Amino acid sequence: MAKLPAEQQHPVEALGWAARDTSGVLSPFKFSRRTTGEKDVTFKVLYCGVCHSDLHTIKNEWGNTNYPSLPGHEIVGVVTEVGSKVQKFKLGDKVGVGCLVGSCHSCDNCANDLENYCPKMLFTYNSIYYDGTPNYGGYSNIMVADEHFVIRIPDSLPLDGCAPLLCAGITTYSPLKHFGLDQPGMHVGVVGLGGLGHAAVKFAKAFGVKVTVISTSPDKKKEAIERLGADSFLDSRDPTQMQVVMGTMDGIIDTVSAPHPLLPLIGLLKSHGKLILVGAPEKPLELPVFPLLMGRKIVAGSCIGGIKETQEMIDFAAKHNITADIEVIPMDYVNTAMERLVKADVRYRDISQIASLRSSALIFLVLLLLVSYFFLSFKFPTVYSLFHFE
Repeated sequence: MAKLPAEQQHPVEALGWAARDTSGVLSPFKFSRRTTGEKDVTFKVLYCGVCHSDLHTIKNEWGNTNYPSLPGHEIVGVVTEVGSKVQKFKLGDKVGVGCLVGSCHSCDNCANDLENYCPKMLFTYNSIYYDGTPNYGGYSNIMVADEHFVIRIPDSLPLDGCAPLLCAGITTYSPLKHFGLDQPGMHVGVVGLGGLGHAAVKFAKAFGVKVTVISTSPDKKKEAIERLGADSFLDSRDPTQMQVVMGTMDGIIDTVSAPHPLLPLIGLLKSHGKLILVGAPEKPLELPVFPLLMGRKIVAGSCIGGIKETQEMIDFAAKHNITADIEVIPMDYVNTAMERLVKADVRYRDISQIASLRSSALIFLVLLLLVSYFFLSFKFPTVYSLFHFE
């Protein structure tokens, strides 16, 4: 008997949307999840954020994609089953899974709650699980994960607005905390006002930090200040504006995922200032050394956060009423959402609605017609795309 393909080697049927090649076009995909192990939590996926990393992956822009590729790592829903040894969760709990579903639990990083830097860390998708089968992400109707990598969502946080925090939130919260840019009265710049950038502004303001949004889009000034609460706005293409604030910032969180110059940003830093890169451009950036020497400035990187810190971030968000600004969309709108992401036409996160994903072509057609009517009749809100499976 011929061996089943890897995506069909588990007994639990699942349905999602996956890309089959570098075109990045996503389409319905039948696959399977493992049964709930003794330490596993299974949950019905209700929402999943659309992250720029998803776009890089499905198009193989980082050169490491395994197809079929089913993305999604800002996943939230409600627990439907727990394993016999699960201690932290029960049926009906609101939970989420971010970028990680596995690590070695024995290295120095894991011992210090830094699973995100474990050499054997497993990403939620585009990685191979311990049983040899591919990991598939949250653009799907169900999710199974070891309880260690499952985040509890406080009842006060709405699931849809909370989902992007599992990537965009922790990606900006972690460097603000680690590099000491969370002290009241500090001046922090945020480069880019997309999914990551708007989360950075919200967390920095909650810490009591003075925030300047740095952008190449002057039309975002009103939004940054009046909607998100930034203290000031800087058009990085205006030499006069840039010159006025040279040497005034304690740190900068750079969220841009496209190639861009670092020299002007380094110039904005005070002596001992820190430029933290959290975006992931597909091409290398040029790093001038001399401006770093003249001021003992630091350029560093930061990648998401460990599980303990992610839970800390979610609890902090609940305390300060922080959620992502979102646009809830149906799954069959996903390819259009990706096109809008390329054009930076999403503010700030698309969220897929996933609560009852079905394979019926008729349902997809009806939804597509309804969504088309809606989007032709009304102006897009300026939010972050999020799929809702229903």
